[in-house]
Amino acid sequence: MTTMTQSQVREFKMPDVGEGLTEAEILKWYVQAGDEVTDGQAVCEVETAKAAVELPIPFTGVVRELRYEEGTTVDVGQAIITVEVGGGTGGAPAPAAPAEEPAPAAPAADDDEQPKGRQPVLVGYGVAESSTKRRPRKSAQPGPAAAAVQAELNGHAAPVAPVTPAAEPAPAPAPAPAAPTAPAGARPLAKPPVRKLAKDLGVDLTTVRPTGPDGIITREDVHAAVAPAPAAAPQAPAAPAPAPAAAPVTAAAAGARETRIPVKGVRKMTAQAMVGSAFTAPHVTEFVTVDVTRTMRLVEELKKNPDEYGMPAGLRVNPLLLIAKALLVAVRRNPEVNAAWDEAAQEIVLKHYVNLGIAAATPRGLIVPNIKDAHEQSLPQLAQSLSELVGTAREGKTSPGAMQGGTLTITNVGVFGVDTGTPILNPGESAILAVGAIKLQPWVHKGKIKPRHVTTLALSFDHRLIDGELGSKFLADIAAVLEQPKRLFVWG
Repeated sequence: MTTMTQSQVREFKMPDVGEGLTEAEILKWYVQAGDEVTDGQAVCEVETAKAAVELPIPFTGVVRELRYEEGTTVDVGQAIITVEVGGGTGGAPAPAAPAEEPAPAAPAADDDEQPKGRQPVLVGYGVAESSTKRRPRKSAQPGPAAAAVQAELNGHAAPVAPVTPAAEPAPAPAPAPAAPTAPAGARPLAKPPVRKLAKDLGVDLTTVRPTGPDGIITREDVHAAVAPAPAAAPQAPAAPAPAPAAAPVTAAAAGARETRIPVKGVRKMTAQAMVGSAFTAPHVTEFVTVDVTRTMRLVEELKKNPDEYGMPAGLRVNPLLLIAKALLVAVRRNPEVNAAWDEAAQEIVLKHYVNLGIAAATPRGLIVPNIKDAHEQSLPQLAQSLSELVGTAREGKTSPGAMQGGTLTITNVGVFGVDTGTPILNPGESAILAVGAIKLQPWVHKGKIKPRHVTTLALSFDHRLIDGELGSKFLADIAAVLEQPKRLFVWG
């Protein structure tokens, strides 16, 4: 990842993002020539065809040169910034962050061996130094590339970059300083951005249960550690920050009849995935219009008395929370809908977990991060997860891992005043639920015409996996819960 010249100037190269991606666009520089940087500090934001992420630098020093301007597309492996490190050898920057960040990579002699012993990684530069973990992994053969993750634009899916954690060779046999409470002197494995997140949220990494490959702690693990603690709950869903401004559209010249906008990054991959999904999986869409007046009353009750229902303080409660819960209850009653089609093996893969995707508006379009193991979460926990997911997406900080492995998706077109739609499946998923606008409409209730809150649900599903009967039962169960939310307690 880095090289070092005799003048003690290190080059930081565009990371190898894997999955056939060979370039990335520099969206924004956070530093300029002459600025001091520390090991693990984010120096720029880049966007590939699958995600936009921040790149932390793996050593400490003073910025000497920015090789490329913002808006430039750079090939993987090209040096994008040079940093002059303070005297000594390649290991000199290590003392700058003895307790928080991993030591820097070994000098150039070791760099030639790096690609053979580590997986490509987009965010971070390996796990924390550990004499028991990192040395054996240095010569390990890389595993298969992670499957492409999908993002969605108005219910249309696009792949997202994989997040395959990687380890760097340790520069010296001496072990890195362990966290004070680390068990048996071992330091928890986590990337610099994850360590910073844990520090900001006040989470002790030694108490976090890792779910990443080889015991690496992910951002989702840190958030999961915060969610159960009532005292910490208000911290996790920080007050929503204003969404970053979208990339400006090229202003039309006076008298111009057309404007051309380059299609790249997430939007380019979205377009490709929409076509692939639409013409691969045989889509069927069914609709149901339902009276959700009781659900809206429950939403208002949860807003007014959150403590009474065990809801985390400070969280926004909206109909999407109960719609998501209704879908999860319907999955429990119709588990066959939660499946995937394995074309190579000609098998249907039933999934006994639900990673619930939620379409979220961002400056770069709609993406679909998902809530891991949403089927195991109570209503308060689901509210916490939704708040974190939406807040992170609006800030443009959704990680590729958060968009990986979805099984079912909800897209809420109703927020745009739309009654319904026919969403296209995320590739690899079995169904997607579109929720229309909730409006007061005349409705026959108990034999009389009354104004009621009504919405239309549209369920698109893969007809290879779900036949008409199963799809109809699944959609009818969702509608039944929203019509009578007390069924959450009976069926759930």
